[in-house]
Amino acid sequence: MTETPGITGHWDIDPSHSRLGFSTRHAMVSRVRGAFNDVSGSADIADDLADSKAEVIIQTASVDTRSEDRDTHLRSADFFDVETYPQMRFVSSAIDEVDEGSYIVTGELTIRDMTKTVSVPLELIGVDTDPFGNLRAGLEGSRRIDRKDWGVTWNTKLDSGGVLVSDKITLEFELSLIKNVAEATPTATAETDGETAATDASETSTSETADEQLPPPPPIKPDDKPQQAEAQSTESQSTEKPRGSLFGLR
Repeated sequence: MTETPGITGHWDIDPSHSRLGFSTRHAMVSRVRGAFNDVSGSADIADDLADSKAEVIIQTASVDTRSEDRDTHLRSADFFDVETYPQMRFVSSAIDEVDEGSYIVTGELTIRDMTKTVSVPLELIGVDTDPFGNLRAGLEGSRRIDRKDWGVTWNTKLDSGGVLVSDKITLEFELSLIKNVAEATPTATAETDGETAATDASETSTSETADEQLPPPPPIKPDDKPQQAEAQSTESQSTEKPRGSLFGLR
């Protein structure tokens, strides 16, 4: 994965261009397909895949099989019990590259508060920039699970000896991820602020050092002229006759 240009970094799932679906046998003769319309998640891909991680969150009430009655039944306590367990969650524990563009994502899948470890094979379809300037990565894959492992056991027997709903469920992943370039901005800003602070500190230190090396200014000799002028002014005031005497006033 790291050999593909721009694949490292933080990626967010684009729900409007992604599909997390499932399919199973119905009455042993047909296949029912569905999907969850409310899916979110992200992936942080490091230079070393061992340090990478991914998370997918599914809102169980968003299940959609194109049948209102069937969807209502799936939301009930017989299946997903959305009132009690509103989310399904997958959190990765390891991401391994098994071939060029082929990966195995292992993690913990939680359904109805029961957690089991599963491994999901994914193919990197490609990485490209869309017309809006977003860098996108496309991934596809599928994985078969047994719903009974997560406590989803409801079923009805058929006269033929089969069951109405198969226990084996195929999960289908069609994911479009958008790279979040803003994740790197805080780090860059912090580094810039640090460099600016270091520069200011260096300039301040240099200025203080230069001031310490300058010789002290020469002493200023007192100026006698202001004192002499003040003394003359005092003598002039003392010899001048009062104005009252000059005009014959007392």
